[in-house]
Amino acid sequence: MKILTCPINGPRPISEFTYGGEYRPMPDPHAASDVAWADYVFNRNGGPGMKWEWWCHTPSTTWFIAERDTVRDVVMRSFLFDDISKQGGAA
Repeated sequence: MKILTCPINGPRPISEFTYGGEYRPMPDPHAASDVAWADYVFNRNGGPGMKWEWWCHTPSTTWFIAERDTVRDVVMRSFLFDDISKQGGAA
């Protein structure tokens, strides 16, 4: 059974989680150029490697970030969005 660690509820079966997509810092919508905004809205990095991803622990509706190696499918760590500056900012 695959286990994912929720920062609030601890290790839980992966069936209790919903994937929310890759975490990408949003540019300032008032200051970003049309090109930068279009890149944020329409383009994704689909390459393998270390990713920061949004995950939700569905029973508690806790959203958090998981750092995952998509090559090995291994979660390295997970943390709440509020802790993102403590984790070194955006990936």
